[in-house]
Amino acid sequence: MPTHHSIDYVEFPCRDPEQSKRFFAEVFGWEFTDYGDDYTAFSHSGLDGGFYRADAASRTGTGAALVVFYSDSLEETQARINAAGGRIVRDIFEFPGGRRFHFEEPSGNEFAVWTAA
Repeated sequence: MPTHHSIDYVEFPCRDPEQSKRFFAEVFGWEFTDYGDDYTAFSHSGLDGGFYRADAASRTGTGAALVVFYSDSLEETQARINAAGGRIVRDIFEFPGGRRFHFEEPSGNEFAVWTAA
């Protein structure tokens, strides 16, 4: 059940919904429901959302919000991202309270993964 005034859903552009589905299912175990050829909804991600077909990509360099995943093992998650066709755009670095890295999924959207110190 949705909670009043909480973030409930997030949507991302993607060039190829099938490719994005394969990537996120392989790396993070997400599940998908298709709504036509140009939209797919995801679940089992911590926050439900979807991908819509578009030529654009969500990147921090253009002012987009950064969605950050948590991992118990940055190195393991980084290896899974590389194996599934993602690209590391900022290698592991430390920040107060932990470490993280940034990656792009196959459609070019930027995300980050962090772990506690």
